[in-house]
Amino acid sequence: MSRIGRAPVFFDKAVQVTVTPQNEVVVKGAKHTMTVRMRSEIKAKVEDGKVVLTKSNELPQSRAYHGLYRALIQNAVTGVSKGWSRDLELNGVGYRAAVSGKKLELSLGYSHPVVFQIPQGIEITVDKQTKIVVNGPNREQVGQVAAKIRSFRPPEPYLGKGIKYSNETIRRKAGKSAAK
Repeated sequence: MSRIGRAPVFFDKAVQVTVTPQNEVVVKGAKHTMTVRMRSEIKAKVEDGKVVLTKSNELPQSRAYHGLYRALIQNAVTGVSKGWSRDLELNGVGYRAAVSGKKLELSLGYSHPVVFQIPQGIEITVDKQTKIVVNGPNREQVGQVAAKIRSFRPPEPYLGKGIKYSNETIRRKAGKSAAK
C-alpha cells in the first residue's frame, strides 16, 4: 500500500498556495496559475511552506484519492516553479520540423506537410530541425501534446524512422533474409 498521501508538498517562497472554500488548491507562480479541484473526502491545509492533505475516512477509494491529489498538487507546484518538458527527435531522411507563429510544421515523408496547432499554455521550440522540445506548466498537457506529435509518425522497428521521445529506445527487428 502506498503512503504518498501522507507526505507533505513543500514549496518555496516564489510559489503561493491557497485553499478555497470550494475545496480547490490554487497554486500561483511567477508566470502561471494552476488549480487542483479535490473531492470532499480530502481536505488540504497550508502551513508554513507546505501543503498537508487529510482524508475523512479509511475507505479504499478515499485512500486512493489521498495519494492522487497529493501527486497532482506536487505536479502543479513543480509546473509553476520549474515547468515540465518533453523532448522529441525526428529520425529519417528529409524529416524536419519548424515553428511559425502558433503552428508546428512537420515534414514527415508524406505528400503534404503536417501542421499542428500549438495549444494555449504550451511552448514548442525546434533545435536543428530534428529536435522538438515541448514545455509547459501542466504535466498532463505537456505529455498529451508530445504524444500527439509522436502519433503523426511513430517510429517503425526496421529502420527506426519516425518521431520518438529522446529517452525512448526502439526495439529493432531484422529485415528479410535471402532465400536459399
